[in-house]
Amino acid sequence: MKELLESARRGKIRAIARLITQVENSPAAAEQAVQALYPHTGKAHIVGITGSPGAGKSTVVNALVKMLRQQEARVGIVAVDPSSPFTGGALLGDRVRMRDLSGDPGIFIRSMASRGSLGGLAQATASVVKVLDAAGYDFILVETVGAGQAEVDIANAAHTTVVVEAPGMGDEIQSIKAGILEIADILVVNKVDRPGADRTVRSLKMMLHLGPVGGTRRSGRISANNVQENSGGWDIPVIETIATEGKGMAELAATLGRHMAHLRQSGEWLQRERDRSWREIEMLLQRRFMHQFQAQVPLEMREGLLTAVAERAVDPYTAVNQLLAKSDENM
Repeated sequence: MKELLESARRGKIRAIARLITQVENSPAAAEQAVQALYPHTGKAHIVGITGSPGAGKSTVVNALVKMLRQQEARVGIVAVDPSSPFTGGALLGDRVRMRDLSGDPGIFIRSMASRGSLGGLAQATASVVKVLDAAGYDFILVETVGAGQAEVDIANAAHTTVVVEAPGMGDEIQSIKAGILEIADILVVNKVDRPGADRTVRSLKMMLHLGPVGGTRRSGRISANNVQENSGGWDIPVIETIATEGKGMAELAATLGRHMAHLRQSGEWLQRERDRSWREIEMLLQRRFMHQFQAQVPLEMREGLLTAVAERAVDPYTAVNQLLAKSDENM
């Protein structure tokens, strides 16, 4: 493992791929890898790409990476695809869409299945990002599942969140509801060669001008105590693109650089790192507590209480109290 970690740090592609596989499949391996690599992280600009299915997120990523490579930046891509709730399988179609990026030694692409996780990311995403960060990639683009309004985990995982919209996706009101729009640092309207693009752009700009519900300019990040914070003076741009033709990508790449500079100069970079760190610690604590709980409470008791709740013999609160009492006894 030590040799594998060292090879990954030196940017060896095969070592990075093997290490990520271990991180995905084993929580123990993930813990060991993060503990070893963490002092070497914190240099990459983590960019989240999210938005509704069909908006062209993968195509935007594909075109953006080509532009970043022209600037000689090394780019890591983590593309999360949805898993089937029935079989657990995933198509991993993002890798197919980005096949023309293969062969470039300055690009690393990893497709991941969400494996039932909600919020648009897989459980191992944060650890995989750290592996790529320690391996020396300048940008790490994280493309989320594309689940819609509930997909806001990326706001607490990335420094810059890009929300991709497209005309012709239905009622514009769907695009401006609380949640998915409010996490944006940069808004991209892709496929602007389609009819209705001007209306989509106007609608988004209007909502940004009015501000989200609550009176703030934008909601910013969700802090550790769940208080929504203002973004510190960043005016959210609306960038028009035709990703299949590469149009608008130079502007998008330049805007990423401006946002990075803004985060550094305003001090918000550190705040977002704190919020991201807290969210990760919180998730790790939840998983650790659940594992301990399952080890301390017999399966028979859990199954019996589940049946009792289903049959309305016991209410859920009473069941939780009994489970916690049993857990306390065995501590």
